[in-house]
Amino acid sequence: MIDSLERLGINHHFKEEIRSVLDETYRYWLQGVEDIFLDPTTCAMAFRLLRLNGYDVSSDPFYQYSEDKFADSLKGYLKDVGAVLELYKASQVIIDRDESVLVRQGSWTRHFLKQESLPYRVYADKLCSRVDLEVNDVLDFPYHATLERLLNKRSMEHYNVEETRILKTSYRSCNLGDREILKLAVEDFNICQSIHSEELKQLSRWVVENKLDKLKFARQKLAYIFFSSAATLFTPELSDARISWTKTGVLTTVVDDFFDVGSSEEEQVDLIQLVEEWDVDINTVCSSETVKTIFSAIHSTVCEIGERSIKRQGRNVKKNVIKLWLNLIQSMFREAEWVRNQTVPTIDDYMETAYISYALGPTVLPALYLVGPKLSDEVAENNELDCLYKLMSTSGRLLNDIQSYKREYEEGKLNAVTLCIAHGNGVITAEDAIEEMKGMVEEKRRELLKLILQEKGSIVPRNIKDLFWKMLKAIHLFYVKDDGFTEDNMYSCVNAVLKEPVVLDELLVHAQQNLSPLSKPLGV
Repeated sequence: MIDSLERLGINHHFKEEIRSVLDETYRYWLQGVEDIFLDPTTCAMAFRLLRLNGYDVSSDPFYQYSEDKFADSLKGYLKDVGAVLELYKASQVIIDRDESVLVRQGSWTRHFLKQESLPYRVYADKLCSRVDLEVNDVLDFPYHATLERLLNKRSMEHYNVEETRILKTSYRSCNLGDREILKLAVEDFNICQSIHSEELKQLSRWVVENKLDKLKFARQKLAYIFFSSAATLFTPELSDARISWTKTGVLTTVVDDFFDVGSSEEEQVDLIQLVEEWDVDINTVCSSETVKTIFSAIHSTVCEIGERSIKRQGRNVKKNVIKLWLNLIQSMFREAEWVRNQTVPTIDDYMETAYISYALGPTVLPALYLVGPKLSDEVAENNELDCLYKLMSTSGRLLNDIQSYKREYEEGKLNAVTLCIAHGNGVITAEDAIEEMKGMVEEKRRELLKLILQEKGSIVPRNIKDLFWKMLKAIHLFYVKDDGFTEDNMYSCVNAVLKEPVVLDELLVHAQQNLSPLSKPLGV
């Protein structure tokens, strides 16, 4: 049932009940209760839910479900595609280098699911054929590239109110045919979507009022950026965080384009000096209307974040946010200088600057002050937050560089892939460089997830740490096939979350008729 509540996006309504069930399940896990470990679906689901909720669980039990043992098993439930699906999902929450059992499990289960996910299969435990729809979703969008609201919507469409899984133990869902649960999920989704719609209108007005739409060199990505916040920080009380996330995301995109193609060196220096001095008369000191427009928007947004932080933190964090912006534009200026001077930095020098210039700092870090818990200066300046930020940003930068290296090479921009080739003494190909970068992304992503899930020795609240993972998942989704942020191929995902409501009656009729999915596959 916990898995169903999370997939439908209504687990936040049952926090105490969920924690109680997980505590009990963890006790059984530590006691080695056979009902958990002898059934692959139960074992895999319990492991995944416990680990993702911060419980310390080992992956050792999965040695019994290796590919050879699975293939040779005579037990009917081991031939069920639903069991393989759960084993595959469990393999996606690797956090340690020595979890080779999960790496192998992920490989063979993915191969199995790609072969076996055919329409109208017969399942060992009588699960409806809708599991095939979930299989397709999981194969197309791994856990680290799945945003909550997209998952919630697809789960509602897959949800069958008339069927019950034939399950082995009480640790698994006892009834997936509860209309009230589906009704609550639909109402929750539509209420949040209505709130998001009003916020997007407000943000659209903000773009126009600040004349950001007049900057012809700048990409206009408001809908994409707001989508990344609304699909992850979706509950009504997180409105301040969504607004901050989106405004700063829009502004960092503008500033990135400003340093890339929209400014002279004089204008770049001018913007840096304005942020350094901060309280200035923009009507007399700006070198151009472009600089005036950008600095004015940054200034008002930072001040707004500072004012909103007083309500949640009891203090104004404006100075902290100004430092983030100054750090960002100085890193962008350094990269612009490299290009102007035709400097070819080492990979290490490039990455020390590029993870900052990827511009997640002013977007994610101010939002930490707006999600709920008080964040003291001691915690905000702690090395734990720095590590979370660097792992997230390094992963994002590498994902961006992998997908955009051809375009950026033609445009004369620095890129990790092209630098790797340049320093490879003629023996490193683009394919070699990309594979190396992908390995680095996977390593950094696992390190990040481990830090987020780790409770022992952590001083940062879990719901604050979650923001780093939510942002990285959004980045993975944007780059799952190509540079989805720069191109216009994400609109089906954006519309599914922001524009298309869920109609309960249609879901009920659809479930009874056992039709194909209501919506088209989310292409990216």
